[in-house]
Order: sequence, then structure tokens, then C-alpha cells
Amino acid sequence: MDGVTHEVGKWDLLIAHPPCTHLAVSGMRWFKEGRKPMRLQDQAADFFMKFINADCEHVAVENPVCIMSTRYRKPDQIINPYQFGHKQQKKTCLWLKGLPKLQETNNVYCEMMKLPEKERTAIWQMGSGHAKERSKTFPGIAAAIAEQWGEYLEELEE
Repeated sequence: MDGVTHEVGKWDLLIAHPPCTHLAVSGMRWFKEGRKPMRLQDQAADFFMKFINADCEHVAVENPVCIMSTRYRKPDQIINPYQFGHKQQKKTCLWLKGLPKLQETNNVYCEMMKLPEKERTAIWQMGSGHAKERSKTFPGIAAAIAEQWGEYLEELEE
């Protein structure tokens, strides 16, 4: 969904990953210092809310820890890749409507904590210029979403 109205019929499930550039707490200093105009943050928040308010019974909106926790409400769930088989830390917030919380599938927290901090937080060590890489959904999380929410919706149809 790009913010433009499309005639696509009614969706059964909407999983949205709106850009976090102007929402994530990691970039708030740019607004506080006046390096970025607040209208960018307002526009990003409005775009986020288009997904929340979509005419769909089952909605998940994903973003890192961000201002939407105060502008809208706290997320329903915060997950980490290590709960789904990846030895990485990266808090991901989920705002849910009509969907259950994800259940972890393969918690590798203990193994991850044996790694040097730089390795387990590698996603944040990339620095600027790697936004696309940092924003990718980990395969273990994507599989859990597909399996768990897919099964949930199938059960509702029965």
C-alpha cells in the first residue's frame, strides 16, 4: 500500500512494513536538532496510521521501537530475531488488529549471548548507507508470520 487508493477489493490480511526513517527513535535527534523538518515525521506517522485504519479485519504493522508508541499506542508485541532462530538482537514492534501474538519458534538467546556484542548487534553496526539491509525481515520471523497467521486465518474460515 503506497498511500494511494487502489481498487483491489477487500483484503483478508494486511501486513505492513512502513518506512521507519522518520519514525524510529534512533533518528529522533535529527528532528530535535532541527536538521530535519517535523513535517517529515508527521507525514510518516500519517502513513503508518493509514495501515492501522485500513478497512481490513486482520492487520499487522511492523516497525522498530518508534514514536508511534506515544503518538498512537504501545505495540501489542515486541519480538527479536533470536526468538526465531537468528543469533541477532533487533527489537521489532508489532501493532496487531484481529491477529494473535507470534509465538517464538526457536529461541537461541543463550547461544547468541555467547557471541561478542559486535556480532550479535551486527545489524546496528552497519552504519549509514545500509538502511535496506537493516530493514529486511529475518527469514525465521517471516516463516513464523506465514505459518502462524496463515493457520489462524484458515481456522477462522472453517
